Amino acid sequence: MLEQPWPWYVAGPLIGLIVPLLLLLAGREFGISSSLQHICAATLPGEAEYFRYDWKRKGLWNLVFVAGVAAGGFVAGWLFANPDPVAIADSTRSALAAMGVRDFSGLVPSDLIGWSALLTLRGFCAVVLGGFLVGFGARYAGGCTSGHAITGLATLQPASMLAVAGFFAGGLLVSWVVLPWLL
Repeated sequence: MLEQPWPWYVAGPLIGLIVPLLLLLAGREFGISSSLQHICAATLPGEAEYFRYDWKRKGLWNLVFVAGVAAGGFVAGWLFANPDPVAIADSTRSALAAMGVRDFSGLVPSDLIGWSALLTLRGFCAVVLGGFLVGFGARYAGGCTSGHAITGLATLQPASMLAVAGFFAGGLLVSWVVLPWLL
């Protein structure tokens, strides 16, 4: 049961039930992007106003949640790892091969995401610049994709609808325009 991905009709409702349970039982909203702010506030006390707040009261539960996500990911990847290669459609393999991606052995193409690729322009753009843009965008939007799409939409927040529309539009733009140009 744990060696294979769960079907969407099981995993989706379970994820969806986390939102009301977290709100009802703990009075907390589901999200992950604020954890970096809490880590910085805890470890870099200084003059920056952005990091001067009671992170223990506001963010300690979030840091425990992040630690649980990391531990759960480790357990899932180590103890319940699927020995079969990742299933990629032939049409997707062909499209990626036409863009220069040749290694399909892992979860992400090592041609694009890996130590050797990091020293290339396309690897630097994908990992460092892309990571910065995702992190900056999550804080600028007031939350990450999971926070807006799961909690924000569930609580009918108009700002979350706008943010999720922006995430999808940005994803389509990057997938169809930037990624082919980068590769």
